[in-house]
Amino acid sequence: MKNASCLCGKISIQVKEIPHVVGACHCSMCRKWGSGPLLTIEAGTTSDIVISNEEFISRYHSSEWAERGFCSICGSNLFYYLKPTDSYSIPIDLFENQEEAMLSVEVYYDQKPNYYDFANKTKKQTEADILKLVEEKYFSDSQED
Repeated sequence: MKNASCLCGKISIQVKEIPHVVGACHCSMCRKWGSGPLLTIEAGTTSDIVISNEEFISRYHSSEWAERGFCSICGSNLFYYLKPTDSYSIPIDLFENQEEAMLSVEVYYDQKPNYYDFANKTKKQTEADILKLVEEKYFSDSQED
């Protein structure tokens, strides 16, 4: 198991493996939440991770399909939780050792401000790309009933 923790250490998150793929989200909500793009790994579902001291986690329901978790003691961003798949994206820098991780995808790229760019060659997806994917993958079946 790989360990991640918040700034104060009150909350720790254990995952089986740290994926090598890192994603960056440039949406206005992520940038406002973390004062910059959110850089995460896909950590898996609730059954794949162990979170300690959950009573110190505050959850913000940021959309119909997602919520954001943060430490109520130090304020560290802990995860982006995708409700339809019960899956967590965890900021890569909460982990001590992530030497093999590589930024490979940028989402909400059309919302990226002009004052920064990443040098990595990445797959870039717009808000329309993401909303179409979310609609097709998570909501189209429920709308057909």
